[in-house]
Amino acid sequence: MDSTQHRRPTADNHDMASEDAERFWERHYRTRRAWDSRVNPLLAETVTPLRPGAALDLGCGAGGDALWLAQRGWHVTAVDISTTAVERVRERTRDLGVADRVTTEQHDLARSFPADQFDLVSAQYFHTPFPLLRAQVLRTAARALRPGGLLLIVDHGSTAPWSWNQDPDIHYPTPTEIAAELDLDPARWPVLRAETPRRRATGPAGETATVIDNVLLIQFTAG
Repeated sequence: MDSTQHRRPTADNHDMASEDAERFWERHYRTRRAWDSRVNPLLAETVTPLRPGAALDLGCGAGGDALWLAQRGWHVTAVDISTTAVERVRERTRDLGVADRVTTEQHDLARSFPADQFDLVSAQYFHTPFPLLRAQVLRTAARALRPGGLLLIVDHGSTAPWSWNQDPDIHYPTPTEIAAELDLDPARWPVLRAETPRRRATGPAGETATVIDNVLLIQFTAG
């Protein structure tokens, strides 16, 4: 996560940042030749025991998570700020025969948010090099859960060799810090998991390294 995410942008600065972010991610996906569509392992670990329902994939990117969920019976809303990303995910759903289970939408989540309710909201490495009211977006996500629904937030807990942010002084908020920032009523949104597991990860060029993930799993109880 870039340290700029912790600044509080003014309204004008936030509008400019949103426009810059949309251009940045659109260029990123438009010029990307190889698309990595693997599922994120902590999503797979969390979801495998669950009964399929309605899922929301925040920042779907190449679509690995959305496609994996759809292939296992979930009905998925996959959103991204990049129109190119959304269009390519839509194409992949047709190729894989799951177009009837995936809805793709272009959203700058700081400005708009899908209107439905969900059994699962997945925020996998929901980071950006631009100012982002991230806690606000994730609170909105928590309020979009159906009773019993899960919000899974997986963040970087260490810097991988292939990361675009190599700042040696970067602070990765712990799951406890993230939960505190969300400021949700623990009686209605209890934390089910707040851990920092290590795993062996593979980068875009095939390089490997041990990385730390910050995992926060919250459930909406409607209590």
